[in-house]
Amino acid sequence: MADPPLDMPQGTLDLLILKAVSLEPMHGWAISERIRQVSRAAVQIPQGSLYPALHRLERRGWIRAEWGASDNNRRAKYYELTRSGRRQLAAEAKQWERLTAAVALVMGMS
Repeated sequence: MADPPLDMPQGTLDLLILKAVSLEPMHGWAISERIRQVSRAAVQIPQGSLYPALHRLERRGWIRAEWGASDNNRRAKYYELTRSGRRQLAAEAKQWERLTAAVALVMGMS
């Protein structure tokens, strides 16, 4: 039996989206699908969480959107990282590494 999807700590969704779009411009469904695939289905982002997060990141100037055609020739909004978004991704990734290292230390207590 497969493990259930993980609950993400506050702010983690933004980090994952920024990382996904740092690789190439993607539309919303492709972002959530890529995160699901890479996480081996442990992280599944419902549309009700994904699109508000994309709009929030866009308002903050960390991503920008442009309309284009998807693989199946449907109109889709493609998101890409801005220069400010690259800086934010680097800062958040560094904080994430510090946090996970600290949690690992505590979990390794004996």
